[in-house]
Amino acid sequence: MLAVLITLTAGRRNEFIDCQKAKVRIAVLPVMDVKTRWNSTLELVERAYRLREFTREWLKNPKYSDYRPLFTTQDEWTLVKYVMEVLRPFRYWTLSMSKRHTVTLHNVITVYNDMFDHMDGVMRALAKKKTEWKEDLFFAVKCARQKLSKYYTEVTPTTGMLLITAHILDPFRKLRSFRKWDKGMDINPEDETSYTTQYQEAFLKYVENEYCAKHRRLPVIKSDNTLNNNLSSFEMASRSGQSSYDPYDLSSDDEEYLMPTNVAETTPGRSDHAARLLTAARLYLNSPPELPQNWGQINPNLNDYHSDPMAISSTFRLPDITDWWRQQEETHSKYADLSNVARDVFSIIPHGV
Repeated sequence: MLAVLITLTAGRRNEFIDCQKAKVRIAVLPVMDVKTRWNSTLELVERAYRLREFTREWLKNPKYSDYRPLFTTQDEWTLVKYVMEVLRPFRYWTLSMSKRHTVTLHNVITVYNDMFDHMDGVMRALAKKKTEWKEDLFFAVKCARQKLSKYYTEVTPTTGMLLITAHILDPFRKLRSFRKWDKGMDINPEDETSYTTQYQEAFLKYVENEYCAKHRRLPVIKSDNTLNNNLSSFEMASRSGQSSYDPYDLSSDDEEYLMPTNVAETTPGRSDHAARLLTAARLYLNSPPELPQNWGQINPNLNDYHSDPMAISSTFRLPDITDWWRQQEETHSKYADLSNVARDVFSIIPHGV
């Protein structure tokens, strides 16, 4: 409300700017909340918190004495600070995904899991608090997590496989994230039920079914039955160790498949290409993640969601996975055949999934 009152007229705006002279290099005004703009609420509370002393100074003017009861109390400022900490990771990832001038599909799983972990941490911290505003904030975060879960579970199995494939095709990450999940739950990554093994096998089946079969001139088997209609069985439930969902399990009760009657014989060239592609995929998975060259050190004081991710990334060079895959293709490396898969997958934009 005070933001509206301060910016209501040119005279009031000038008086507020005068309160900042000789104290700051650039004077600014309060901002309004815009429902249709990402991170607008966070920007509003951050600006209000930043200008709180100048707002107090502006209210000392006798003609604005009626507005003084609207000024935020110390307890309310504490709540504002907590809300800012809750919202900052959301801004970090929305800016990170929207401002990058390269592919971002491989980051989708990371973003979702980071958001879930963040909200779970906030809820754990507030779970036993009895202060009214903390109980209200706990309820708000709980609702936000439920909404994010709803979006997450609406992803189809086919889309889920694309997200997993894109994540693995990040040469600087590969299976590292899934191994981390296994470690966090005391699961041996080599176990059949581990995330690492499940996703590694799913990736190899994806390459074999979608690419090798074409080179071998093999029929593509299609099933009329609908697979599980959300990613949770493959991703979220799997993280809880409750699922071994196979996106290429095409078994069904009626076994009604579409089978071509005439299949061309395999030629040596096609067979060799399919074999090379599978070999490249296995070599890629069995080798450690790549180490970015000249990546530099991330300043931990910047990499804490308080800054624009573009400002953070300007302090060091982020690895570009498209450049890496292009180099594999141009130099005819051992992963050159796999670069075609990477090109196809990374041509998909995240909001198109």
